[in-house]
Amino acid sequence: MSDFNEFDQQGSVPNRDTGSIISHAFEMYKGVILYALVVSILFFIGDLIIQAVSKYNMWGSFRDFRDLDGDYSNYSWNRPGLSLYYTFSGILGIFLSPLYVGLIYITNKFNTKVHIEFSDLFIGYRQNLGNILLYSLLTNIILWISLAMCIIPVFFVFPLFLIGYPILLFENLSAVDALSKTYHIAKENYGVFLGSAILGGLISIAGFLLCCVGIIFTIPFISIVMYSAYCAYQGKPRQITYK
Repeated sequence: MSDFNEFDQQGSVPNRDTGSIISHAFEMYKGVILYALVVSILFFIGDLIIQAVSKYNMWGSFRDFRDLDGDYSNYSWNRPGLSLYYTFSGILGIFLSPLYVGLIYITNKFNTKVHIEFSDLFIGYRQNLGNILLYSLLTNIILWISLAMCIIPVFFVFPLFLIGYPILLFENLSAVDALSKTYHIAKENYGVFLGSAILGGLISIAGFLLCCVGIIFTIPFISIVMYSAYCAYQGKPRQITYK
């Protein structure tokens, strides 16, 4: 059972522009990076298991892809195990999506100088779990369809869902209501959401491009951007306490 109480005036809130949101996310990320590392490690362990089951070496494939130097005509998109890998990877992403919610919750506690416990990382499995999983499923379907349309559309669609997870956590809405709310807020402020999503996404994959191991530290950054964007447009979130 959970209750919602308004936060006091502690904690920072960014302005409604891309620069302020990304800057705020950087400040938050520095304080929760160890928890972000745990999230990344759990995802990578799951990914390694999937690679073993599907017999598809994603990391070796990525090195081959990078060595093409922009000429992708010789790259095989029908490699053995590829479709099975992406299917299982999508399922894994859905079932681990509550960890992103947990990281957002921890970020909020850090922002408001509230004591953080390791178990906070798993709040998404205790709070509004069904709607978090359904929201993740629906957005993954939409994003995969966008990705199939020559990849580029996904960059313009993703910003519309940028603050969905914070809405699910702090406002305890249904998956459909969260989709509707994040869509309408993002649509009215699309330029800022697009810039925040693109910059946040680029920073998240920067560790992959510079050094493959580095992505473990950078990939959760987009979750913090979600929190900062939510703060900018919805104000400081409400405190969640359990009885």
